[in-house]
Amino acid sequence: MQEKPALKLNGYLGIIVSLLLIGLAAFLFISTDSVGPALIIPVLLIIAAILILSGITIVQPNEAKVLTLFGTYVGVIREQGLWVAIPLTIKSRVSLRVINFNSEKLKVNDLEGNPIEIAAVVVYKVSDSAKATFDVEDYEEFVQIQSETGIRHIASQYAYDHFEKETDMSLRKNSDEIADFLAQDLQSRLAVAGVDVIEARIMHLAYASEVASAMLQRQQAQAVLSARKVIVDGAVGLVKSAIEQLADEGVVELDDDKKAQMVNNLMVAIVSEKGTQPVINTGSIH
Repeated sequence: MQEKPALKLNGYLGIIVSLLLIGLAAFLFISTDSVGPALIIPVLLIIAAILILSGITIVQPNEAKVLTLFGTYVGVIREQGLWVAIPLTIKSRVSLRVINFNSEKLKVNDLEGNPIEIAAVVVYKVSDSAKATFDVEDYEEFVQIQSETGIRHIASQYAYDHFEKETDMSLRKNSDEIADFLAQDLQSRLAVAGVDVIEARIMHLAYASEVASAMLQRQQAQAVLSARKVIVDGAVGLVKSAIEQLADEGVVELDDDKKAQMVNNLMVAIVSEKGTQPVINTGSIH
């Protein structure tokens, strides 16, 4: 099905014509004394007025009226106002306004098999009212079911978080990219219903309750290891710089044993979480 404009006329003009036809029929009926064939014309005029009035419809802003005549699709009226459409047509209202859909919290397994809870908000609007009316049973229900299906699909394609491979995409770190992928996936699913996806974004993301505690401990351990690595890398640089500066300026001659002892002392002093107490060598006492 494709949306096409329906034949229509100005509604105010249609009302005026209908009133004139009714008034003319009333005049002819009153002025006619006989009850025979002379009454056919007033009756026909009244039928014509009723047919015109049956086509009267009001279209609100950001709304469309889909018209069917005896089971046949005849077109769509998108322009707001009062219109006269084809008589005896059934007029179905379709909203063209932007709609927000908040999904339920879905429990799915991510790429690594960890159970997570995820929910998203989908912003959409109807772009083809004919498809929304005839190609699916209920386009709003269709959007809800397909949105939840798309969210489950995207959630299973990526890990909640990557602990070993920091360069890989994850649901937590790459929220903007995941939102774009989700919107594209939903658009391909909802195109059959004549719906345009404006935005799709994850609004809730968390580990499932049964693994949340273990994953929190894992995140904390990973953070501690990352911080330790930064400290050790910095300490190695400081120790190397100190030894090279002492050697270049000739402050003290260091053999391999003294260098090893100095490296050990400096590394302990820098890396240790607790404050270290310096030991001052004052030489031997005679």
